[in-house]
Amino acid sequence: MDAQHISLSEARKLAIVSQGLHKVNPFGYGTKGVLSALQQLSYVQIDTISVVERAHHHSFWSRVNDYSVDMLALLMKDKQIFEYWSHAAAYLPIEDYRFSLPRKQAFAGGDKHWHTKDVKLNHEILQRISYEGPLRAKDFERSGGEKSSGWWDWKPAKKALEQLFMEGKVMTIERRGFQKVYDLTERALPADTNTIPPTDEEFFRYLITRCLQANGLATLSEITYLRKGIKAKVARQCTEMLENNELRLLKCEGQYYYALPNSNNLLRSQIKRSQVKILSPFDNLLIQRKRILQLFGFDYQIECYLPQTKRKYGYFSLPLLWADNFAGRMDAKIDRKTGRLHIQHLHIETSKIEAFLQAFLPTLKAFLTFNQGDSIELKRLTSAHSLSTQHAITYQQQIEKLHF
Repeated sequence: MDAQHISLSEARKLAIVSQGLHKVNPFGYGTKGVLSALQQLSYVQIDTISVVERAHHHSFWSRVNDYSVDMLALLMKDKQIFEYWSHAAAYLPIEDYRFSLPRKQAFAGGDKHWHTKDVKLNHEILQRISYEGPLRAKDFERSGGEKSSGWWDWKPAKKALEQLFMEGKVMTIERRGFQKVYDLTERALPADTNTIPPTDEEFFRYLITRCLQANGLATLSEITYLRKGIKAKVARQCTEMLENNELRLLKCEGQYYYALPNSNNLLRSQIKRSQVKILSPFDNLLIQRKRILQLFGFDYQIECYLPQTKRKYGYFSLPLLWADNFAGRMDAKIDRKTGRLHIQHLHIETSKIEAFLQAFLPTLKAFLTFNQGDSIELKRLTSAHSLSTQHAITYQQQIEKLHF
């Protein structure tokens, strides 16, 4: 089948527009905007790192202007979203619940997640939740008063709760201080939820269309990212959908991509040229690093998992998207006691430093507010291009003038 040739710039536009990063507030306001963003993206990753506001909140803030951290809790309470596993722990729209069932059935049938299944303990925990109502892991005491030696040495009850969660027997109904509160699935699900497991064809079509809706274009490997044993079947489904004109084939820089039929309409969208987005390392746009390198030439690695001596940009550097290119990265940490945002390292990769900074400053001020900060300290400023000492001092002063 013939492919439509597109430029790298057009491929980037498809990705950025589909991700809702092309303009200010594309999804609307409040919880409706948050839900609309999640429905478009299909999931948003949950992460524990909190040197700045946690990744799931950060990803929504990048797309919904008036986002506040209580909005996810409200949507959970209203049972419009749920927690489960995408490529990692994530929030998902409740209408996609049935497509989580194949994974749950696999774990219930014997697939191992992280821990060995304890059938007796699982039964006891289910009984206790059934009688007592929603419970947290901390509500189950460790036998003998034994203390955990670290996050990897989970209490038996916590392991069992996670197993039951992965099997779909319990669900997270809220978080208290970031701790999950579990209830029985039959009590947690809305009464009208479709709980019929999808057929293989339905599931593969869901994976394909949701991936392309969220990303604009994708390769077969990107569609099946971190899903084992299904690549050949998904490839056959893509071929069938191409033959039925449900997909289009694109070619960019020698690489073939699948896209939905509306891809040409997306290319007519405009990207706000003066806009900078400070993204989370776990933002949906960035999850697949190889893809970002291919499309944007942006070689990104989160360095918090590296020894300090091997870090180039910093512990938790945040990618800086300027219009349709990545213009730098910023390693930042909020001091919640003093309200000061410490920019440990701002590295600028565009040669248009002055223009970038003028677009960056309003976003940085908004990011300061989002993190409940009131002042900024810039410790290190570097550039991939020539930057004089005097210019560096001037830019630092401009940044540190931002305060509330």
